[in-house]
This record gives sequence, structure tokens and C-alpha cells, in this order.
Amino acid sequence: MKKANTDIRAMMKGNRVPAWAVASVLGVHENTVLRKLRFELPEQDKQTFRRIISELSECEAVAAESEVTNA
Repeated sequence: MKKANTDIRAMMKGNRVPAWAVASVLGVHENTVLRKLRFELPEQDKQTFRRIISELSECEAVAAESEVTNA
């Protein structure tokens, strides 16, 4: 049996964005995000997840870069 939303899961994992961070942006609990990913999302919801993951990974990259320069 194939897992649903493998593209979203891979994007989260590849960008090191945890489910709790996505949940925080959506204003829901981490378990709600994980439950939504159990079944294939409509394309509109996938776009929302992709946008959030991209924004969070950019923020994380900026934070990591500033830590390196401050060290």
C-alpha cells in the first residue's frame, strides 16, 4: 500500500521542516497535520502545504546562516 502525499512528506523531510512547525502556521495541532497527510490531499491543500514548507525552510536557512556568522 502506497502512502498518501509522499511528495509533501518528502518536501518536509528534505527541507527539515517538522510537522509541528507546519501545524503552528496553520493554527492547528501537530496531530491534525499528520492526520491530514494520511489521505491524498486536494491540489489546493497541497499548494498550501508546499508554500508553508518553502517559507519555513527559507526562515530556517536564514536563521542557520546568522548562527554561523555570529559564532
